[in-house]
Amino acid sequence: MGAGRASRLENIRKSKMARSPHAYVRGNTVRYYQWLERVERGALPQGPEIWICGDCHVGNFGPVGNARGKIQIQIRDFDQTVIGNPAHDLIRLSLSLASAARGSDLPGLTTVRMVERIMEGYHGAFAHGFDESRDIEEPAPVRRVAKKAATASWKSLAAEDLEDTNPTLPIGKCFWPLSRQEKRDIERLVADREVHRLATRLRARDDNEEVKLVDAAYWVKGCSSLGRSRYAVLLHVDGNEEDYCLVDLKEAAKASAPHATHAKIRLVAYAARFAAARRADRDRAPICAGVAE
Repeated sequence: MGAGRASRLENIRKSKMARSPHAYVRGNTVRYYQWLERVERGALPQGPEIWICGDCHVGNFGPVGNARGKIQIQIRDFDQTVIGNPAHDLIRLSLSLASAARGSDLPGLTTVRMVERIMEGYHGAFAHGFDESRDIEEPAPVRRVAKKAATASWKSLAAEDLEDTNPTLPIGKCFWPLSRQEKRDIERLVADREVHRLATRLRARDDNEEVKLVDAAYWVKGCSSLGRSRYAVLLHVDGNEEDYCLVDLKEAAKASAPHATHAKIRLVAYAARFAAARRADRDRAPICAGVAE
């Protein structure tokens, strides 16, 4: 990434965080964990060592479809995920909700009730006979979000991120042009079998269908991750003239969240295997990919 682009992205990130307390909390994961380090030892509860989100603010929740086709509001950002203390997620979520309430001029009692409900829900999950697969009555706003997600189509998604439904990414505020090297790297990545499968497995497409690169651009998106490489890649899958996939490619980074001590050995062993694979195939790069269609 060029110095000019990196400088512009850093200015955008700072501008976003300056808009409100909630935006600052959302865009500063590193500072959050620095703050926790200064908390007196023993002041935080130590939960079971499990996989946590690591960046569990309200902006990282959204509609996700499960294997049964049901839309649920769940965590959908795992850039910071580690095996760690679940209290870190609960505190970060509570902090983000409290800062959002403050920015919305809601009374302090509203903040208290939100935090209380978070703790009630967490404790309730440990109750005898708790069934996580049971249907829970959802508030009306949650139902509206889930309904909108269930009926989303290429045209509706394009309307959110693009200027129109034409299969191009308009260069401007959100999409920036790529360097020649970036274009070549994305072309090689799209030719990879795993990326091909990522596009064809949606809606049970045939794995043998051809996947074509239609357009690509640098994607100015997010807040705390601004400054890392991120690309919007528009793919077309043969079989339907409107069969497009908008792929979000995001540079992986070391998590700021502290991981459990016992998990370090397993993570180091995995890193060693990954490094060996990287030496065997220099063209592959660690990415996080999300797909919308």
